[in-house]
Amino acid sequence: MWWQTILLSLREIRRNLMRSILTILGIVIGVAAVITMVTLGTGATASVTSEIESMGSNLLYVMPGQESQEGGIRAESKPFDYADATAIEKEIDGLAAVAPIAQGSSQVIYGSENRSTTIYGSTNGYITGQNWVIGKGRPFSEGEIHSGNAVCILGLTVQEKLFGSQTSIGSTIRLKNISFKVIGVFNSKDTGSIGNMDQDDFVLIPIRAYQRKIAGNTDVMQILISAKNGVSTAKVKEDIVQLMHERRRIAEGKANDFNVMDMKELVKSITKVTGILTALLSAIAGISLLVGGIGIMNIMLVSVTERTREIGIRLAIGALERDVLSQFLLEAVVLTSLGGFIGIILGLSGAAVISHFLKISFVFSPGIIIIAFAFSAGVGVVFGYFPARKAAMLDPIEALRHE
Repeated sequence: MWWQTILLSLREIRRNLMRSILTILGIVIGVAAVITMVTLGTGATASVTSEIESMGSNLLYVMPGQESQEGGIRAESKPFDYADATAIEKEIDGLAAVAPIAQGSSQVIYGSENRSTTIYGSTNGYITGQNWVIGKGRPFSEGEIHSGNAVCILGLTVQEKLFGSQTSIGSTIRLKNISFKVIGVFNSKDTGSIGNMDQDDFVLIPIRAYQRKIAGNTDVMQILISAKNGVSTAKVKEDIVQLMHERRRIAEGKANDFNVMDMKELVKSITKVTGILTALLSAIAGISLLVGGIGIMNIMLVSVTERTREIGIRLAIGALERDVLSQFLLEAVVLTSLGGFIGIILGLSGAAVISHFLKISFVFSPGIIIIAFAFSAGVGVVFGYFPARKAAMLDPIEALRHE
């Protein structure tokens, strides 16, 4: 019985093919839009999270600057110095790496080749904390760090732009007319998705060399801290704040003239924001599902009117009300399910294309596919029931008289 009902429903859909296509258009658009929005939102969250995690695990950054009421940071406080980083390393437990960082931009020159790039002055803790891997050469020696020797390690982009396929180890480059010997080259971390920034475009030199030869001061712009696995970054942050209060002589009740940024908190904040935006956009896109459902109800009502005589004949020869009800209800469900299936294909295809151009991850989520398909079928049940019920309640005699 059910199989015959399904066949009758498919026959009626095929008989009015163009009308059926126009009927499911709202469902197709709604499902496609929802899947595209959710997939892009999930992919953007995954890309940003991956980008932040690629910088290093369990990271915190300590930066000078008083936090304003608006949540920004005013960089008018005194900078840190090397001793602050040393104090953090000695007095706080559970740390994998501590690295004072000074940075700026400069032309890097080798022979006739030159490139403007970012110069970081730091220690080997920078390499450990940010999960950099030296593909060729070696890290700094303790003597080079403390003496401020003119040595450097190149990011892969700088290596390729200045040296091409040739080895750079042992060669000499110039930074602000000062010669630096290349002792290593980092492996690539690829182009980041945050601001389309190339993470490989930099040169790392010992921090004392940066202070003496490049900056001409002893300022430390920020201190990178990497906590060991299993150590609470919240506890580390609390200890850092207490230590900096003592070292910078901040009286109780006074505002901090520094800021500690926990990257885990940043990831949570970004995930929360992107989740809210994705839900909002999906809800807006889902309105078209409602519109599509209303369109299906209207078309089914028209179909009941057109087929009144047919319904009367079926009822007169013994068909039960539930048979007529199930036929019209199935027609609505088949229409919306077909629209949902087409919408899923279009949504995934659109999300894949947009993800490629935006350079974000394409994350396939079976859950949203199942929900979208179930919702589209549910729309058929909800909006198809009233027309189906109207058809089933027709009086056979009155239906046979219908012209």
